[in-house]
Amino acid sequence: MVKEALVTQAENFVDRPYSAISDRFYSGNSGGLFMSNGEIWKTQRRFALSTLRTFGLGKSIIEQSIREEVQHLQEEIEKEKGEPFSISGLFNNAVSNIICQLVMRKRFDYNDNNFKILLKYLSEAFTLEGSIWGLLYESFPGVMKHMPGPHNKIFSSFGFLVDFITQEIKRHKKDLDHSSPRDYIDAFLIEMEKHRDSDLGFTETNLALCSLDLFMAGTETTSTTLQWALIYMIKHPEIQKKVQAEIDRVVGQNRQPTMADRPNLPYTDAVIHEIQRMGNIIPLNGLRVAAKDTVLGGYFIPKGTSLMPMLTSVLFDKTEWETPETFNPRHFLDGEGKFVKREALLPFSAGKPHSPHSYT
Repeated sequence: MVKEALVTQAENFVDRPYSAISDRFYSGNSGGLFMSNGEIWKTQRRFALSTLRTFGLGKSIIEQSIREEVQHLQEEIEKEKGEPFSISGLFNNAVSNIICQLVMRKRFDYNDNNFKILLKYLSEAFTLEGSIWGLLYESFPGVMKHMPGPHNKIFSSFGFLVDFITQEIKRHKKDLDHSSPRDYIDAFLIEMEKHRDSDLGFTETNLALCSLDLFMAGTETTSTTLQWALIYMIKHPEIQKKVQAEIDRVVGQNRQPTMADRPNLPYTDAVIHEIQRMGNIIPLNGLRVAAKDTVLGGYFIPKGTSLMPMLTSVLFDKTEWETPETFNPRHFLDGEGKFVKREALLPFSAGKPHSPHSYT
């Protein structure tokens, strides 16, 4: 039923319902990439996908950026000299820098104070939005917006993040070359001039919101997945040894792996996919709303009804997975040890990307 809603009947459930937090975030504007609907969302989605691909998404250009960032990450880890430390901050730094390359064509040193503050507020906004305070605000916005409490930090953190992106937009405008856009921000600024009289979200305000959406969802989802990868490798040393042996055999220890190595790393590929399945980092996906009266799985869904796809029910479905509650890379391997794709793997979502992590 989840696949039917997200893929087969995607057009009927592509919009987002009203959210009090998002409404205050976007201040009645176009809604960025995550919470916009209708023609604005379709236009911004198409533009984001084509632009990000132009600047390297899914190409060797971004692969090179990732490999360079991995080198920086490795150097930071080596500075710890084998002593215990928290890896989450470094993962956030590394992943965010990849998004920075696409959005603003720059990377930040891990010790850059503004970069540290940016990631701090990014994490804080995410954590509080998913806390009981965020739920209370969604349920009673008329009261909660006048009440003191941690929920107010959600909006102050978001405000800082918007200001950060806005300053970057101003810097881009000073040396914008229409014949040679450098990144997503440049491309958006150029596109704005073509849509002066349209109402499709091509404004500076929405540029800041769309850029921030890419950061917010892309950073947290990828960083969290990497943390789960470490946890499962630590918990399953026998699997870790097999992955290392395959990498040593195919890649060796004198160079970094590339995407060209992937077909020759079936076991490693299977482990990565199993990490995504077991990590289950977006268990409830995001709320959708029926665009019209619809029948879903034999049930009548009236127009305007909100639905929440439960990805957990798919990732741990006993009819889809041999051992759903166990970390088992064999879920993605055939009898000959070759990698096998599984339709039931929905670690983020499915269908048309409405969430920013689908772009990143």
